[in-house]
Amino acid sequence: MAPPPPLFALPPNLVTDDANPPWMNKGDNAWQLTAATLVGLQSVPGLIILYGGAVKKKWAVNSAFMALYAFACVLVCWVCWGFRLSFGDELIPVWGKINVALSQHYLLEPAFLGKFPNATMVFFQFVFAAITLILIAGAVLGRMNFYAWMLFVPLWLTFSYTIGAYTIWSVNGWLSVAGLIDYSGGYVIHLSSGVAGFTAAYWVGPRLTKDRERFPPNNILLMLAGAGLLWMGWTGFNGGDPYAASIDASLAVLNTHVCAATSLLTWLILDILIFGKASVIGAVQGMITGLVCITPAAGVVHGWAAIIMGICSGSIPWFTMMVVHKKSELLQKVDDTMAVFHTHAVAGTLGGVLTGLFANPKLCNLFYGKYGQYVGLFYGFHMKDYHNGFRQIGLQLVGVVFIITVNIISTSLICIVVRLIVPLRMSEEDMEVGDEAAHGEEAYAIWGQGERSENSRFSTYNDMETGEAKAKGHVEMT
Repeated sequence: MAPPPPLFALPPNLVTDDANPPWMNKGDNAWQLTAATLVGLQSVPGLIILYGGAVKKKWAVNSAFMALYAFACVLVCWVCWGFRLSFGDELIPVWGKINVALSQHYLLEPAFLGKFPNATMVFFQFVFAAITLILIAGAVLGRMNFYAWMLFVPLWLTFSYTIGAYTIWSVNGWLSVAGLIDYSGGYVIHLSSGVAGFTAAYWVGPRLTKDRERFPPNNILLMLAGAGLLWMGWTGFNGGDPYAASIDASLAVLNTHVCAATSLLTWLILDILIFGKASVIGAVQGMITGLVCITPAAGVVHGWAAIIMGICSGSIPWFTMMVVHKKSELLQKVDDTMAVFHTHAVAGTLGGVLTGLFANPKLCNLFYGKYGQYVGLFYGFHMKDYHNGFRQIGLQLVGVVFIITVNIISTSLICIVVRLIVPLRMSEEDMEVGDEAAHGEEAYAIWGQGERSENSRFSTYNDMETGEAKAKGHVEMT
């Protein structure tokens, strides 16, 4: 006769075993892997098809391939040394000790935060590192030597990204310990990519003059598909950073989409009022600036603050792109193909500063588990906690200066080193041709079943571009 079941038996799905240790929360682990996959989809295929559709047709393959290569290269570098440099044991207050993240013993241990294994954390943090490099690529599309890009990616990941990630996100990092708020990468990802992209564009040099003057998107619908993946993928981008399927994650997701929608509408209204046309490319840029702006604040601000941040992110980057850019000699000189400086550096800085104003102490407690250390300036006034309020906005500004300085110096040095090995820039002849010169492949078939003309290498592609409209009033991509 079988023994009776125990009086207080756990349901089978809660019973621990070797594959389900007692420290792991299955729900949190499942959400973290899902969030990581959503962020990965922002890059592959999101930014691949956004870049492929947003550039001139002769650069579609090259632009998409730069994104695909970066995604693969970053993953290998990340597990071999990047993750431990960013989140491992402290070497100095801005950098971890180099080590691999490949052994079973390490990957199946609890992560430094959250109730899931290191393997999940390594993958989650990888997709953030990868998208940062892909965003940098947007600034140098249409002329950077692909072999130079192959060298740039691992070098920048190693000597720039890991420094920012450790300093701001690692539990032992200098600015992390000090109390800087960067919920999900406004500094580490967006400000870094905007500044690094602009710096790299300076060293690589501009596109051909005729490409700068006329660079119409080859497929706006494809670009919109990529933008849609980017927007929806931000659910995982910001929703995954509490490292738990928590109420804070829910708030972060809602705030993210509210800010993005508000920013898009603000940009659209400004386009209509100033230029007389509703530009879909402008709407995409407004969407991006909204997503970037809310990223450092997503789970630590109220919904009304997300709307205010959306209004700011839809208007201030619009002003820097449409007005300041046209009057600044430096901004005119540096050829930032996708306007990464405006959409990521300006919007990321704006988000960081507004976080220092709107961060709610109770919401910060949900995220950090510390009440009273993180106090937005406006709440500091309300609570008469002036010291912590001014301290928070000061830390946010220190973070901006730190990330800008690190990325200008590191990106410049990396470009100089790469230039000693291979040219940073394609030859004038190859830039005339584009994809076929760089890769021997083209995005679209010209003849019946995809055959190319024998003389297509020497074509200037002018005939193929006849009839494509240029969106009025926008710089480069816009």
